[in-house]
Amino acid sequence: MEWIANPESWIALLILTLMEVVLGIDNIIFISILAGRLPAGQQDKARRVGLLLAMFLRIGLLLSIKWMIGLTAPLFTVFRQEISGRDLILIAGGLFLLWKSTREIHHKLEGEEESAGAKGAPSFAGVIVQILLLDLVFSLDSVITAVGMSGEIGVMVVAVVLAVLIMMQSARPLGDFVNRHPTVKMLALSFLLLIGVTLIADGLEFHIPKGYVYFAMGFSVFVEALNLRLAKKSKPVKLHGPGLEEEK
Repeated sequence: MEWIANPESWIALLILTLMEVVLGIDNIIFISILAGRLPAGQQDKARRVGLLLAMFLRIGLLLSIKWMIGLTAPLFTVFRQEISGRDLILIAGGLFLLWKSTREIHHKLEGEEESAGAKGAPSFAGVIVQILLLDLVFSLDSVITAVGMSGEIGVMVVAVVLAVLIMMQSARPLGDFVNRHPTVKMLALSFLLLIGVTLIADGLEFHIPKGYVYFAMGFSVFVEALNLRLAKKSKPVKLHGPGLEEEK
């Protein structure tokens, strides 16, 4: 715990906490969307459990530095491309994210209404398992970034705990906001598709600068915020053309 008396460690703690919160936004969005398919009484519990699982996973990974380092070692080569354990996890996680996001988009646009206990409706345990799988992928990426920024395990663990506490406070308002606005939910699912592609690219050693991804997402959020603000002040725009006129 010598880092407590080191001012540089406190600066690193602040930076790491902010970084964990930023990297955890996509995790919150995914957890909120999955929890939104549960009965209202279970949604808040699912969010808390999902974020607590993410915290314990990240702390566990931080305490397994040797295993983490081993994940970056090449396991085999495909078409002159070395594939490591980390690459396999990122590729599998990206594919799962693409599949799940596409299914959620289909469910919101084409799927039938679900009621609690209906056949095919997601169970609490099923949602938690899905959250756990994505927590593993998001936690892996977050921990590898944290290890590269700080060599103090204590600093990284405290940063993870603080970040999760912040995310737990914001998960419910963010989830409720996303569920109240269908266009925001579609935008969030589109972000998850983008993140899925980014994870697959990272797993194949084709690194897309995170700044480009976050700029695209931030610009989209800015445009959607303008749309929501204008929607309160004016009537919705009607499309015109063959077959688009409202029937009278």
